Amino acid sequence: MIAGRFVEIGLRVFVFLFALHLFCAVLFYFEVSNQVQRFVFSYATQNGSQEELSTTTTIPPDLLLPNEGSTWISSRNNTEPCPEKPSSLVGPVTVKFVKSVKLEEVQAENPNVQLGGHYSPPCVAKDHVALIVPFRHREEHLRQLLHYLHPFLQKQQIDYTIYIVNQFGEKTFNRAKLMNVGYVEALKDFPYDCFIFSDVDLVPMDDRNLYHCYSQPRHFAVAMDKFGFRLPYSGYFGGVSGLSKVQFLKINGFPNNYWGWGGEDDDIYNRITLNGMKVSRPDSNIGRYRMIQHHRDAKNEANPKRFTQISKTRWTMMTDGLNSLKYQLVKKDVYPLYTNITVDIETP
Repeated sequence: MIAGRFVEIGLRVFVFLFALHLFCAVLFYFEVSNQVQRFVFSYATQNGSQEELSTTTTIPPDLLLPNEGSTWISSRNNTEPCPEKPSSLVGPVTVKFVKSVKLEEVQAENPNVQLGGHYSPPCVAKDHVALIVPFRHREEHLRQLLHYLHPFLQKQQIDYTIYIVNQFGEKTFNRAKLMNVGYVEALKDFPYDCFIFSDVDLVPMDDRNLYHCYSQPRHFAVAMDKFGFRLPYSGYFGGVSGLSKVQFLKINGFPNNYWGWGGEDDDIYNRITLNGMKVSRPDSNIGRYRMIQHHRDAKNEANPKRFTQISKTRWTMMTDGLNSLKYQLVKKDVYPLYTNITVDIETP
């Protein structure tokens, strides 16, 4: 009888301790969950607020066309890899800037382009490409680029999304920093493994110039009409270039401190060679580009510090780049033919 009493007391103690343990575990779970949420919120705030700000940049109405309920449709159900050289390629493409382009027509001509400027081919693509365009006040150039670029990429059977990174405000332009922002923001949408960076005023003239990533960083714009369809100098890396995610991280992205025109391309070339890589290029008969003629933009005057900065790449590249990138996301808009990222990158 005494033994039974001890057993009863023991069971009650056990039940009490078990209930206490369960209660503490629940409290611990909610506390950890709250800490994780606070950390994520803090990190997101430091790396670009989602709060919309008023902007002085007005996008014309035809760049904001409604979409007929498009959503991203993945090609993951396809098992056949895309051919290295698709049969849809035609080679040289006629590029003329003789009339204004309407995006209603571009959208109608590219029915397979999904919301945000995304396209997935009917096969398993070699890369998932984020095509990043630094931008400000070049609306007509953007229309021309989208008119030619979407058909160009679809013929190559590229799985891609076009990102327009729009610099907020009227301060000095910073092309390389905008491209860093494009890289970071694109990865919030999808784990891209290939990043192609293109000026808004350059249109490719041969669809055999494949917008893939390669074993070495790629310079696509080998022969521009601006330079008589010749490479201006051996270290030139401007216009259109591509790096895999691994290559981009290896060079710490692009420099953030080149304000105004010029110098950042040479800094990027230095980063590539100083990290033991080489620049690869297509044949000059294939890597041909037509440039849309224009005057230099306001607040994009030549950078007077560029030659000094280029000479110091060896010592600055590990502290000036992705690991020092600071900006504020003004807003992110998803349109039928592209994704727009408006961003405040501060001032020099």
